[in-house]
Amino acid sequence: MQTRRHFFLTGLATAAAATWTRQIRAAPDPKKDIVVGHGAHRYKVVKDWVPPGQGRHHPILNCHEMVQVKDGRLFMIGDHWDNQMLIYKPDGTIIDSWGGVWPGGHGLTLSNENGEEFLFVCDSGLWKSGGGAYRQTGRVAKIDLAGREIFSISHPMSVGAYEPEMIFNPTETAIAPNGDIYVADGYGSNYVLRYDARGRFIQRFGGKDGPKDQQLNNAHGVAVDLRAGADKATVIVTSRVDHCFRRFTLDGKFIETIPVNGCKVCRPVISGDHLYAGVCWSTDPVASKLPNNPSGFTVILDAQNKVVSAPGGSQPAYDDSGVMAALTRAQPVIDHGHDVCVLANGDLIVCQWNAYQTYPLKLEKIA
Repeated sequence: MQTRRHFFLTGLATAAAATWTRQIRAAPDPKKDIVVGHGAHRYKVVKDWVPPGQGRHHPILNCHEMVQVKDGRLFMIGDHWDNQMLIYKPDGTIIDSWGGVWPGGHGLTLSNENGEEFLFVCDSGLWKSGGGAYRQTGRVAKIDLAGREIFSISHPMSVGAYEPEMIFNPTETAIAPNGDIYVADGYGSNYVLRYDARGRFIQRFGGKDGPKDQQLNNAHGVAVDLRAGADKATVIVTSRVDHCFRRFTLDGKFIETIPVNGCKVCRPVISGDHLYAGVCWSTDPVASKLPNNPSGFTVILDAQNKVVSAPGGSQPAYDDSGVMAALTRAQPVIDHGHDVCVLANGDLIVCQWNAYQTYPLKLEKIA
């Protein structure tokens, strides 16, 4: 039964939410605010989304990927030697951090199984300790939100999918509506490996097999695209060195290439009708000659595979034949954009790699 107290408290909550929304949606101040993006996808940059002083208890090296669970918390995977999972409130406050078993923490994917949420973590097997860098066989782990491991996927040799000498350094996973797991071996042998919901191997595709314009070269990310409906679902895989994504059927048949000229894109993130991706490097000839190559921005593609905005990058421009001019970094905002987490209100949280151990930054949507 609804009471007057209930309606009163609900009204207060609604009013408070409206006030908060007005505060964060205040018009940018051109004298102090940085605005990035183009057209209907423009954003105010909030570099201090994570409040100062968090690093003392929650140190990081690189911020790799982030997802948001249904209670609003944001989980982020990184590669600090004993602090690989960080959990944030939507306001950027770090709630908790833990994890020391994924030294090459790289990929993080959310799976919703009949209302229960799980995370798939990719340990790429590439990691640093002190002044040294190391490579070992990577693995994929399915965990619950408390960090308890359900099962893991190890070297594909164990199921006859790889020869013993083939390298396995997985970078990303994607989950199909039926629970099938797609693993992108982006730092290894560049295949996409398909398993069922219980981790039993089904097939592999991609790699350097087949025609050159269908091959995967640094298959850094993977996503299941449901924008056309579950019955027309496809798999989008990054071919980062080739500055593009490649689309496949769920059983691995090549469909098309989605070019993103000038952009070494990371994983595809689909939200609504759009595809978002971090750009870790561009072909910008100026940035490539500077120390640490401070390159990077983000891109947003519409359902027709056209880049409609490049926050931090140059304005997308297409010629009469539909070919986009190569994008470059236009504003020194994002260092090596590695992932984009799209919030329900359209804001973006951008994870950065090799960015001087800085936390993710927020892009508040203003258009």
